[in-house]
Amino acid sequence: MPEEPCQCPDCLRFYREHDRLIREFPTLRQQQEINWAALQSFRTLCGRVLEDLQKQSNLTSSHPPEENLETGNIDKKEKSISQVISELENINAHLYSIEALMERIFEVKVSDEVEDTFKEVAGELAPDPLNIDRLRLNRLLHQTPDLPDK
Repeated sequence: MPEEPCQCPDCLRFYREHDRLIREFPTLRQQQEINWAALQSFRTLCGRVLEDLQKQSNLTSSHPPEENLETGNIDKKEKSISQVISELENINAHLYSIEALMERIFEVKVSDEVEDTFKEVAGELAPDPLNIDRLRLNRLLHQTPDLPDK
């Protein structure tokens, strides 16, 4: 018997978002575009935060230590910022690698018939949760006594 999916709030939020993305972008082309846009927005935001932290770090390190009353706290903060900068640089490097791999995805083109199949399968994978048939089914499932409660 397959293991039940996790029902923690984070996983439930992920499942809802997953299904929403399938419903709203049910074709190969739409999935290509939304994933590319998500990657680019992630890179843009991460890059801008990295730049701001680097500027902040440079400003902090340019002040002589005798001007700082709490040198110990500032040293800890600088180490923390340096660590975050290093981690964000690693994230950006990974994002560039993902971008290079994703460029290959855009080389794939499919016919309208295949796009229609994508739409059909999307409707099966992530039906509209507000669809009246889905609401009835959910109500029936929740009223069935032989289903285990979580």
